[in-house]
Amino acid sequence: MKSEFTAIIDKAPEGGFWAFCPEVPGANGQGETIDEAKQSLIQAVELILEDRRLDFLRGLSKDVIQEKILVG
Repeated sequence: MKSEFTAIIDKAPEGGFWAFCPEVPGANGQGETIDEAKQSLIQAVELILEDRRLDFLRGLSKDVIQEKILVG
């Protein structure tokens, strides 16, 4: 599944770049280049969203209905 998120990228005071995603609290990345910072951020967003999904599914009954929805 593909989704669009915002990447905010800025120069880090110690060198390189840092990035965060305002739509996903806690998602941030860093790298020596802008591309490295973006790739680091993408990995962070993927990990956070997968963890949240699995966390919500824990403990649900086996009869629960799970479907994909399209937003936007």
